[in-house]
Amino acid sequence: MRFTFSLSVGALALGLLTTPTAVVAQKVKSVPFSYLPEQAEDRYNQRVTRKMLPVTGGGFVILAHKSATQYAVERYDADLKQQWTAAIPVAEGESVEAFGHGSEQAFVVIHQKDNANQSLSAVLVDLRNGQKTPPKKLIDASARDRRPGVAISPDGSKLVAFRYLTREVQIRAISATVYDQKLTKLKDRTYDFHDLGDFFSPTVHVGNDGTQYVALISDQMKKLTVRRYLNDKPETKIMSVAVGGTFGGKAVTVFDAKFGLQPDNTLYAAAICTERESGQYYSLKVVKFDFAGEGDMKFAPEFRFTPEYLAEVNKAGQTSAKRLEDVYLAELLLTPEKQLVVIAEKKYEEGGDESPVHARELHVFGYNEFQSPTWHTIIAKDQVAPPTESFTGIGFRATVFGSDVQILTQEKIKGKSDLYVRQVNAQTGVVSAPKGLSLSVANDQNLAYVKDFTGWLDAKTIIGVSRPSKKSAALMLNKIVVK
Repeated sequence: MRFTFSLSVGALALGLLTTPTAVVAQKVKSVPFSYLPEQAEDRYNQRVTRKMLPVTGGGFVILAHKSATQYAVERYDADLKQQWTAAIPVAEGESVEAFGHGSEQAFVVIHQKDNANQSLSAVLVDLRNGQKTPPKKLIDASARDRRPGVAISPDGSKLVAFRYLTREVQIRAISATVYDQKLTKLKDRTYDFHDLGDFFSPTVHVGNDGTQYVALISDQMKKLTVRRYLNDKPETKIMSVAVGGTFGGKAVTVFDAKFGLQPDNTLYAAAICTERESGQYYSLKVVKFDFAGEGDMKFAPEFRFTPEYLAEVNKAGQTSAKRLEDVYLAELLLTPEKQLVVIAEKKYEEGGDESPVHARELHVFGYNEFQSPTWHTIIAKDQVAPPTESFTGIGFRATVFGSDVQILTQEKIKGKSDLYVRQVNAQTGVVSAPKGLSLSVANDQNLAYVKDFTGWLDAKTIIGVSRPSKKSAALMLNKIVVK
């Protein structure tokens, strides 16, 4: 379904993007920051992408890689004064699986593997004083099994550790344990999928109340399915909706899907569907699984990726692509008024493990509170990083304040390497010009910016880690307050 209104708004937004606007920060404060770059196992799918987390009551905590055998959890106040640091040893065969915090503790989940076994353990760190607990084992698995995982509730008060039970290559069940934020066991559960046949990409989510949701793609990559598991009842509630199928004689299947659980236990899902034979991008589908309210699903009209849409993409980025490629779902953002903003990003490598990686245009789609698509726009950018940095310095960060979505990128625009912020109105889709934060980010082949530490303390205060110039070898932790 196409909307004349959405096209006009998109055109307006693209026009606003052509001229960056310099913003004079009210205050920029910087302190030295120690960080050793990490080597990701999968450059597309980092396990911990947010290593700076705001803390209720002011300030934030950071998870920083300090050496080959050590991380550290550090707490800072709102003026960048370090209040405490807690060392987290990471031995050979270990890696960090997750980082989060509840109301009282931060926690780091460690994955350990040797020739026979693998496991997940968690270390708790008291947010008041940095005191840490000994590692507590959450779950065990055989070294031959798939890597176990962990899910964290939106408020950090619940945690689920899980492992996969397989037959040959197919997952048949998931064995899970639910914990509270102090790692007290609340429930053991098994999610049984023997009735499903073949399915793909199961993801586990947990609500603030401990309810678990398993989201997956089933029916030969055509259906989005969510199963709900309660701690106090044995029955399972299942919601499933077909987003693929045969349309106009063409088989259409799910290429990429993303699920987002809200604090009220409403779960949103977005799926990019492609034509099975040609791989051509076909449409974007959005579904609301309302377990918390009316107990039903709301399915938004699909957004078709037509030749006209490809022309918009090429016009925005001044490119000449023959088809959409390498576009992946990145964010599902919900405003207080229940407007949903879906962001997808084009990212790719030139070819081979030693090739540069690219992050290009953002595809942004807006839905109103009734699940109707109301606007879309393309935000042009062109970021490149060496393979050693992967996507830790390029890409984007996004968050919601009121009816506005803030999108932050590190780019070189009109010769100036800086952090840039764009505002997207979630109701209209109007996009502001990129506003430079006057941070002065180095523009060379060495590490200059680490996106993992970027985040907001409030709508006007941004935290980030960067290197200011070619002459400086040191990273700095920055607090930027903008007008």
